[in-house]
Formats: sequence, structure tokens, C-alpha cells
Amino acid sequence: MKNFLLSGFIIAAFIFTGCSASRKIKKSSAETGSVESRSGMKNNLPGKEVDTKNVSAGDVVSFAETLIGIRYKYGAESESDGFDCSGFVNYVFNHFNISVPRVTTNFTTAGEEIPIKSSRPGDIILFTGSNANSGVVGHVGIITENDNGDVKFIHASTSRGVMISGMNSYFAPRFIKVNRIFPAEN
Repeated sequence: MKNFLLSGFIIAAFIFTGCSASRKIKKSSAETGSVESRSGMKNNLPGKEVDTKNVSAGDVVSFAETLIGIRYKYGAESESDGFDCSGFVNYVFNHFNISVPRVTTNFTTAGEEIPIKSSRPGDIILFTGSNANSGVVGHVGIITENDNGDVKFIHASTSRGVMISGMNSYFAPRFIKVNRIFPAEN
């Protein structure tokens, strides 16, 4: 009975935290256009270069879009099982033999932080998890477009699986930062 209750508690914790992670981010207000960043890591941790192997950001985004509709599953990273948010991003980049982190929090140092208003397809976007005020990185996606500040990104949503979303009333208050991993000429 104890094991059953413990298992139930663990499963419930996974369901309610979604793609949540545990790295606490200090809050600050960075200039990001109309969306305020919750990132305090800008000056704390240097970015780690990601070898994009001359793959274009457009190819990465196009492949990611072929996965729209695949279900969400915590801890999963395959088309057959489904994806959690970091598993999805990892799967997309690994399709091109590009090594990126598997855990959401490790994306905080992948690439170079840029203002959201300067984002472009292929950039990585980070959010808090379900608690917008936590300051904890808990969700990741890939920017698909930036039309004069109207940013869209593809991600694995707990409610609808792989989908494209915009900076709506749910995501805007959870925004942490955007990291560029593709070189400028890519």
C-alpha cells in the first residue's frame, strides 16, 4: 500500500510539473521588446557554443514542423512514444547530428543570449514552468518566426503535444530568454 501511494505521488508530481526543472533563475528586467525577461543569468554564466555543422536553421525548423501533433509524454523523446519539451528539442537537433542538452535547464547556457526582438527561426526560447513567478526554467521551444516582434515557436505542450504557439497571455509572463545557437550567416 505504501508503494502504491508513493508511486501515485510521484506520478502526480510529474504530471503537475510538466517540463519543469530545478535551476532557479534570478529575476531581472532585460530589454526584450514588449516581453519582459525573467532571466538573471545573462552575466552569470557564459554561453556554450553549439556546433551546428553547417545545417541551416530553416532545415531544423522545417523538420520540427513535420512533428506537429505528436503527443506529449513526460521524459519521452521519440516519435512513437511522444515528447516532453526538452526531448522534442533534443530529438529535432539530433536528427541533424547536432548535440544539444537533453535537460531543459541546461539550455540556459547553450548558445548566446539575445533580445527576443532580435530572435529568428532556429533560436531556442526558454520559459518558466507552470508557475510564472517561480524563476525556474521549466519549458523550452524553437523559434519558428519573428514577424516584427510577433514571435512564434514550436514546442511540446503538455495539453496538445507538438504545436506552434505565440507569445500569448500564458507564455509572455513565463518568458525567460532566447538563446542563439546558429551562426549569423546561417
